[in-house]
Amino acid sequence: MPKGTFGVTTPIYYINAAPHLGTAYTTVAADTIARYERMNGYDVSFVTGTDEHGQKIAETAEKNGMTPQAWCDSLAPAFTDAWKTLDIDYTNFVRTTEDRQTRAVQKFWQGLYDAGWLYKSAYEGWYCVHEETYYAESDLEKNEDGEFVCPDCKRPVRYESSGEENWFFKLSEFQDKLLAFYDEHPDFIRPVSRRNEIVSFVKGGLQDLSISRSSFDWGIPVPWDEGHVFYVWADALIAYLTGIGYGDPEREAEFDRRWPIQYHFVGKDITRFHCVIWPAMLMAAGMPITHTVFGHGFLLTKGEKMSKSKGNGLMPADLVRVFGVDAYRYYFMSDVQFGHDGSISMERMVQVYNADLANTWGNLVSRVTNMTTKYFEGRVPETPAGSEDNPLREIADTLYAEYDACMAEVDFTGAAAAVQKLASRVNLYVEESAPWTLAKDPARADELAAVIYNCLEAIRIIALYMAPFMPNTSAEVFRRLGLGEIADTTDIQEATAWGQLPASVAVEVGDPLFPRLDVDNLPEL
Repeated sequence: MPKGTFGVTTPIYYINAAPHLGTAYTTVAADTIARYERMNGYDVSFVTGTDEHGQKIAETAEKNGMTPQAWCDSLAPAFTDAWKTLDIDYTNFVRTTEDRQTRAVQKFWQGLYDAGWLYKSAYEGWYCVHEETYYAESDLEKNEDGEFVCPDCKRPVRYESSGEENWFFKLSEFQDKLLAFYDEHPDFIRPVSRRNEIVSFVKGGLQDLSISRSSFDWGIPVPWDEGHVFYVWADALIAYLTGIGYGDPEREAEFDRRWPIQYHFVGKDITRFHCVIWPAMLMAAGMPITHTVFGHGFLLTKGEKMSKSKGNGLMPADLVRVFGVDAYRYYFMSDVQFGHDGSISMERMVQVYNADLANTWGNLVSRVTNMTTKYFEGRVPETPAGSEDNPLREIADTLYAEYDACMAEVDFTGAAAAVQKLASRVNLYVEESAPWTLAKDPARADELAAVIYNCLEAIRIIALYMAPFMPNTSAEVFRRLGLGEIADTTDIQEATAWGQLPASVAVEVGDPLFPRLDVDNLPEL
């Protein structure tokens, strides 16, 4: 029986551009924790998707001579294909143009309308089409030409005063409720730096939120007022509920079982929507709130956020062609501290690849399987009495507690380092034990068998802990050890207990898992 449910989401990504390293970073992180919690015995939901409505989409589609729906249909595969390339194992992909999303959005907001949380009024203010957000003048910055620009995307904003009437959500009434909630749930906003920013923002006062538009029609219709469509954020946030069954009569029990979820993973630039607007919406609906919104940092090259507009935004597929998908995943999870801005470079990627993967993990698998072939005809040796007392087991016996604690803190870097500590110790153990010397003395045959068995058993355990980061490599290691499907693991603590590698199983050598790379001789991107 599973331990319970565990849920994680990525943002519902705006579809106007193909996935880049930043969106891939969030998605790989969500996939890593989802894979681990499945192995840890939880019934996992992992929701991602695409945000396909709004004025920006409509205008872009028109410029390209297409209907908005056709434009979205042409772009959505860029996301599903990218996630397939990166081995993302989501449970539900929600496109906000799907009928199930329309049902969920209309159900949610109809409930708030019926409960008196909405009113109709005209709006005037500074509006950014790119972010589809209104800003107070005090929030704006000025460019070198003296124009007001968006504080997020730095594009010029425009003042809208057409007298258009929109529906408003009474967000201002939730200021005290939100501050009390933050106090009662200190882990709701992580890391602490994001929490401090949000608390300060809410203490500064909240304005009611426009949740509908009538100046264009590309959106989900407001059911009680013909001619109005929902504001893009009022639509997209509901996808987190849609993905686990909200609004679907046949999935009501599933939704009740899965909500609230554990994590929303988001970039720090959209924490306000997820930590202010979203919990207020849920409070108004009388629904529980997600346990934690984790706002991670930006990926930086030479101190600048990666983006196509700056010319420094490589695509995930570019790096996968050089490093392979598992090494790509490992680098971004192990070397970029989740929650902080991270400086990345090709030079650093090659350094981590060679040190952690080629020299430590890949080399360990190659040398031990080679010695198994050489000294034991390619089969796992029988374990002689006393072989369970060894320095590798000492580390392995405490690894679950250390690894699990890191994952509970969303510390992927710490979890990867804990596994590498065992891998490095196995390599040292080989040097200390010198199997090549033991093999020359028949009287030390039991010692040799113990050394090889201990190394193979440690490799089995390392593969299990590496699986959330590098699922394909771990599956290949299990195959070479003659074991079953690593993906079938549902109790990693029990599965990593020492001594479960069966004797006499055939072991295969295979090609190097991670051939060394030369930073000066990489393939063209």
